[in-house]
Amino acid sequence: MGPTGVGKSTFINTAAGREDATVVGHDLESCTAKIHHVIVPYPKDPNRRIIFVDTPGFDDTYEDDSEILRRIAVWLARSYSDEMRLAGVIYLHEITQTRMLGTSRKNLMMFERLCGNEGFRSVILATTKWANLPDGIAAGTKREDQLKGTFWKEMVERGSQIARFNGTHPSAWEIVNRIIENHDHPLTLHIQTELVDLGKLIPETEAGNTLRTTLKELIETHKKTVMQLKNEKGGPGSEDLQGRLRETEAQLQLLLKQIQDLKVPLGARVKSWFGLR
Repeated sequence: MGPTGVGKSTFINTAAGREDATVVGHDLESCTAKIHHVIVPYPKDPNRRIIFVDTPGFDDTYEDDSEILRRIAVWLARSYSDEMRLAGVIYLHEITQTRMLGTSRKNLMMFERLCGNEGFRSVILATTKWANLPDGIAAGTKREDQLKGTFWKEMVERGSQIARFNGTHPSAWEIVNRIIENHDHPLTLHIQTELVDLGKLIPETEAGNTLRTTLKELIETHKKTVMQLKNEKGGPGSEDLQGRLRETEAQLQLLLKQIQDLKVPLGARVKSWFGLR
């Protein structure tokens, strides 16, 4: 898991040893809008297979965050119901980022809610694109230390491990082997427990509530931007201002739609009160 463009598909292709295992993007657009799985023989035991699951980020080019959450949640719930357990989760972060951007913060926050505290011990936090560092390895190491001490601090304290993916086949499997060799019990993510064991609807889960809060904050920001554009110099007289206004209003409508998608229907609430899910 991880933000769009961080190298999730590249990681799987590198581990699989073939370029066509899953689609890789080379521009700003997302290439993994759906959930894909790739089956690879385990190098240490060819009779054993490893299944990699490639997921979209919560900043997909073509899909709303609410739809991305639905797809991931449905896949996790179905696999859990079918007694197919995860061995672990690899969360990727691009080390070339000089600061934690809004999309990266959102992806990490949603990831934490999906996993839950108990799931952190089966998580590998891996940094990518070390070869692309314009300011050298030392700067990347400093950023890695900052991540450990701030944004990843709680996860590390609860058992998550730190790793570096340098783009090579051995590097990918060194990370995977950490999960395989330390896999002493099946991993159940928090959202799987919420959806299957507790019978919650997706909007009622912690991940759903977190996404809804994030969307509400974005809506307020967009409303303020719309008002500023309308009031600028007495009104949007230029084509540039009109274009920015139309774009912001369109984004605002999309956010409002996502909020609506995350509301629990009254009928479902009534059923839940009487245990009729």
